[in-house]
Amino acid sequence: MIKQTAGRDALGEFAPKFAELNDDVLFGQVWSREEKLSLKMRSVVTLTALISKGIVDSSLTYHLETAKKNGVTRTEMAEILTHLAFYAGWPNAWAAFRMAKEVYQDDGENEEHGGFFGQGEPNDAYARYFTGKSYLKPLTDPAETVFIANVTFEPGCRNNWHIHHAKSGGGQLLICVDGEGWYQEEGKPARSLKPGDVVTIPPEVKHWHGAKKDGWFSHLAVECPGEETSNEWLEPVDEEAYEKLAE
Repeated sequence: MIKQTAGRDALGEFAPKFAELNDDVLFGQVWSREEKLSLKMRSVVTLTALISKGIVDSSLTYHLETAKKNGVTRTEMAEILTHLAFYAGWPNAWAAFRMAKEVYQDDGENEEHGGFFGQGEPNDAYARYFTGKSYLKPLTDPAETVFIANVTFEPGCRNNWHIHHAKSGGGQLLICVDGEGWYQEEGKPARSLKPGDVVTIPPEVKHWHGAKKDGWFSHLAVECPGEETSNEWLEPVDEEAYEKLAE
C-alpha cells in the first residue's frame, strides 16, 4: 500500500480527520488498488481531472512527478497534454506544459521505452545479430519456467534472419507491447505489428523482426518448450528491402 504523510504533515493538527482520509484512504486504499487499475492509468486519470478543472498549482506538479514515476514517458505526457488541450482548454494545457517541462527536463535522450515492462539493459550479448541497438528485459527465469523477455528495438533496429530449430515442439511467440514494428517470414510479405498483436513463429521457419524506421518497438519474446531446441542466426536483413518497407 502507498504510504502518504502529506495530509498529516500539513493539516494533522488543524484537520486530523481530513488528513487521515487524504493519507490513508485516497493515497492509501484508492491508489493501492492496482488489481483494478494500474498506477500509470490512475496518474493519467488524475492529471486529466486536475487540468480540466484548471488546477495548475503544486498539486499538479506532484501528480506530474508521480505520473513520471508510474511510467508515463515524456513522449506520452506531451501527447496526453496535447489531446487534453482540445477538451480541457488551451490555456490550461499551456500551464500544464510549462510544469511538465520542468518535471521531465532531465529526461532527454534517457527516456525509457519498452512499454509497461520497461526497457531493460543493452542487449550486448546478441548485438552482432542485430542492425542497430536493442535492449533486453528478462521477465522469467528459464531454469524455473518458460523463458519470457521484453525485447526493445530503437528506431530502425531489427534482428538478422534466423531460424528456431527443434526436434519436436519449439518455436517462439511474439506479443507486441509498445510502438510499431515488422515481422517477416522468408518468401512472404512483411507484416506490420502494433501493441496487442501476437505472432506465432513455428520451428524451422526463417524470419526476422524489429522496429519500423521512425519509432521504437517492443515485444515479449516467449520461447516455446521443445526437444533439442537451438537458434541459428543468419544474414542481416537487406538494407534496401527494409527501407522500402519503412516508406
